[in-house]
Order: sequence, then structure tokens, then C-alpha cells
Amino acid sequence: MLENNISTVNNDVKTLVKDAQALFTAATALTGEKAEELRGRGMRALDTALAKAQDAQVKAVETGKQVAATTDVYVKENPWRSIAVAAGVGLLVGVILGRK
Repeated sequence: MLENNISTVNNDVKTLVKDAQALFTAATALTGEKAEELRGRGMRALDTALAKAQDAQVKAVETGKQVAATTDVYVKENPWRSIAVAAGVGLLVGVILGRK
């Protein structure tokens, strides 16, 4: 779910930035009110992209904190199981690295 949200936000931000770039490119060929209108639309698109990126960052930090808190509680409630899992992961990484 989190990966899907990140992918969606990433695609939205890329699209907004590309749209803003196209608007700025078109505005360079124009003068007067039309150019100002296109530059304004481009700036609004960039502002929207920045806001979406900041929202995604806030959500990622919140999710990271929740995962850390959940992990902390699990480790405190199951210290020996946590040690066994960590040792197993370490052994697996050692075996994989040892083959190379």
C-alpha cells in the first residue's frame, strides 16, 4: 500500500513538473498577458508538485515512526525471538556474501 502511494505521488509530481516545463517553454515564445498567464499556470503546477512531494514526505516519516514503534514494542515483548531472528538474518547475509 505504501509503495503504491509513493509510486502514485511520484508519477503525479513528474507529470506536474513536465506540464510546468511545457508551460514555461510556451511562455518564452509569447509576450504580454498570454505569457504571464502561462507563467502563472506553470508556477501553480510547480507549487502543486512541491505540496504533493511534501505531503508524501510527511506520510513517509509518519509511517517510519509507526514501524519503528511497532518494532520496538515487539523487541521488548520478545527479546529472545528478536535475537534469534537477527542472528538468522546475519547468518543468511554471511552465507550469501561468502559465496561471492
